[in-house]
Amino acid sequence: MLPDRATAEALLQDAEQCNPGQWVDHSKVTAYCAEKIARCCEELDSEKAYILGLLHDIGRKFGIKHLGHIQDGYHYMTQLGYDEVARICLTHSFSVQNIKDYIGKFDIEDSEVTALATALAQVEYDDYDRLIQLCDSIAGAEGVMNIEDRMADVKRRYGKYPQEKWDKNIELKKHFEDKTGKDIYEIVR
Repeated sequence: MLPDRATAEALLQDAEQCNPGQWVDHSKVTAYCAEKIARCCEELDSEKAYILGLLHDIGRKFGIKHLGHIQDGYHYMTQLGYDEVARICLTHSFSVQNIKDYIGKFDIEDSEVTALATALAQVEYDDYDRLIQLCDSIAGAEGVMNIEDRMADVKRRYGKYPQEKWDKNIELKKHFEDKTGKDIYEIVR
């Protein structure tokens, strides 16, 4: 199940009241990009893409966390019955479907990491997962960024960026350029 657009926007607004920060604008840019790209893909619903992009980081509502924001978002959306959003909360940081490739601190208990890893391994990625992963990789708080500049920014802030993940994000960009027949930046700018 998926919230409608107005409900998704209200959820993000509420989350911003709990934990203001640049993540909110990043989420809006992600949603904008997802909607624009999905409009160019026959099999994707642009409204669904917008909602998934808007709420992919909703776990940040619960404070400044790293891996914890994935867990919090996954559980929060599951509790609200929004299983499609919960899935995106889980998958958005893992273009390479391996929890060990997470960039940031493992700030949850080992048993919780294991539970997330198990849930992640059970997902068969679809183009919504891939789309939000791509859009997360081009969305800065101030607007659309070049994917390589965004990844370099993450590497600068966290001190690492696994090469396999870097390559996979470039592959995602190509995947959607092949699907749309257009340059991604042309679509979102």
